[in-house]
Amino acid sequence: MTTLDTAPSIDIPSLSTDEIEHLLVTPTRVVRSEWMKMRTLRSTWLTMALALVSVPGIGIAIAWSTANDWTKMRPRERLHFNPLADPLSGFNLAQLAFGVLGVLLTAGEYSAGMIRATFAAVPKRLPVLWAKLGVFTSITLVTMVPLSIFTFFVSQRLLSAQHIQITWDTPSVARSVIGVGLYLTVAAALAIGLGAIIRNVAGAIGAFVGIILVLPVIASALPQTWGDRINKWLPSNAGQALMSVTSDNTTLSPWRGFGVFCLWAIAALVAAAVLLRRRDA
Repeated sequence: MTTLDTAPSIDIPSLSTDEIEHLLVTPTRVVRSEWMKMRTLRSTWLTMALALVSVPGIGIAIAWSTANDWTKMRPRERLHFNPLADPLSGFNLAQLAFGVLGVLLTAGEYSAGMIRATFAAVPKRLPVLWAKLGVFTSITLVTMVPLSIFTFFVSQRLLSAQHIQITWDTPSVARSVIGVGLYLTVAAALAIGLGAIIRNVAGAIGAFVGIILVLPVIASALPQTWGDRINKWLPSNAGQALMSVTSDNTTLSPWRGFGVFCLWAIAALVAAAVLLRRRDA
């Protein structure tokens, strides 16, 4: 009886240069993959529809109803009506929609277990986070800035019937209108970061709502001297300074406030990147 001292040979097919390049993971391919995942989810389209409709829908509805009821409104209601801020108030609902969608794009993959397949295809992991961030914020920016401008001009046209409109040439108006789109873009980036940190859809949405909406309410309940000092540094209040035509001691200057809001989002993304490298999928 004899034994085989040599292992059986295995034929490994050789790959051409074009075939090897086709298998390489590149930033463009990661971005394309994330875009494909995003546009094939039903929740993406439903949430995007809510976000895209809320800004012009709510804004134009407010302008139309105000123009129709202006002569019947009480003097106090007329005094408190802001022809710029009120028609653009739909961003409040839009930021929640973008927040939910940003969380779904990151934490949703963990909940569904698909993140393992994603990281198997992209072992370095960080390109996945940057691709999600780039795709989502780009879509938010290129949709919300034009929609904000559209909402402004339509609403001001409706308000002009009562001669209560404000013009684009008025100082700080252009910055405030475009600021709506910029604010929502940074809010989307913050949601991406929180989703990647918490990795649970319900928990990340709760954190986003808490940071954006609940923290300012808690700060407002503090003694006024404390509340005024703290409130203006909170993410939503700081970011919304960009959308304000006027400012006072209780708010940051427009671009400084927006810079603080960006720092909040950057901090979340940096924490997400660090944890992404250190934790298991």
